Amino acid sequence: MAQARELQLDVVIFGGGVAGLWLLDELMAAGYQALLLEAHALGHGQTIASQGILHGGLKYTLQGIFTPSADAIREMPNIWRDCLAGRQRPRLTHTNLRSAHCYLWQTDSASSRLGMFAARTALRIKPVELAPADWPAALAGSPRKVYRLDEPVIDPASLLADLSRQHHDRIVKIDSERGLAFDLSEPGRVAVIRLTHLDPGGPIHLRPSAVVFAAGRGNAELQQRVGLSRQTMQLRPLHMVVARGNESDLPPLFGHCIDGRRTRLTITSATDSRGRTVWQIGGQVAEDGVEMDPQTLVAHAQAELAAVVRGVRLDRLEWSTYRVNRAEAATPDGRRPDTAQLSRQGNVLTAWPTKLVLAPHLAKIVRESLDAPDRTVRFDPSVLSDLPRPRVAQPPWETEQTWFRNA
Repeated sequence: MAQARELQLDVVIFGGGVAGLWLLDELMAAGYQALLLEAHALGHGQTIASQGILHGGLKYTLQGIFTPSADAIREMPNIWRDCLAGRQRPRLTHTNLRSAHCYLWQTDSASSRLGMFAARTALRIKPVELAPADWPAALAGSPRKVYRLDEPVIDPASLLADLSRQHHDRIVKIDSERGLAFDLSEPGRVAVIRLTHLDPGGPIHLRPSAVVFAAGRGNAELQQRVGLSRQTMQLRPLHMVVARGNESDLPPLFGHCIDGRRTRLTITSATDSRGRTVWQIGGQVAEDGVEMDPQTLVAHAQAELAAVVRGVRLDRLEWSTYRVNRAEAATPDGRRPDTAQLSRQGNVLTAWPTKLVLAPHLAKIVRESLDAPDRTVRFDPSVLSDLPRPRVAQPPWETEQTWFRNA
């Protein structure tokens, strides 16, 4: 058996979604010697399944949440814009911007009108009322007003590729089931991370000053493996709907239908590998659909769309669904946290961004929780050049096998 390579590091990050990759860039910029480990494809799980909306707190505004933590999210779209324009790190100039803005529209209910009033008064970025001639094609004939909300929508796959490209030599694919072990000096204090099954490389022993778990749902298992409680995490499931068709039948749409204190539907658009338009449909539909089977959920989504999107022929489309579990820090009442969350036990930090848009905030609070980088640590990533690297995960509509013509 080959002799293990011994490597000293400031930080080892587990998880190659947006949280881990953004943190890797943050730490590199601050002078830390860091390495990221991923057991699957980059973004596998939450990031690749997200709709890519860089929102500034619409849901919090509708629900009347105005805490300082919730207020932090209102600053996030501007940070992302600077990164997308290359004005600050990480420079995301190769990330695909699907839309520079979203649309807001409302139903006929009185509660819907109150929700729109809240959005127009409390959001940092104010919705702008549009003339009917400027409405997107899918909303033609809407009985109520349509607004533009200048919150960008990005392509998560291109974001993952952009972030990983910048630090490719510091991202390694591992076998977490057979090839990962922790040597602990006490529960929650990692002395050595042992990596094996690294084809074609031999075993590696990592000696980090700190370890960050940013693996979403995988955080619970990782915490257990280092002797910590799994009760610090909660899962919030979604059952998303996907529709696809030719652009003439399914015009692009990005936005939210507001109904009182909820987003009745949230719709974003993409183009699949065969050039068809794809709608990801979330919001209240995805929450209601958790207890539904795919065909029942598709029928429910079709009924909702028929009620609030008048400019689309739904009978010409194909439909599918996918499930995703949003991993969050546990709260006493089980409610969704209103900001990114971080816990520390020993030299292990466990991080949850809560939402994709909060990745910059999470990276900042992780960095501020770490000791200063050890300037005596010297790590040459070229010694890992023979190791496997994870690919970027495919979007759900490229991997789903079951599609319906009509539910």
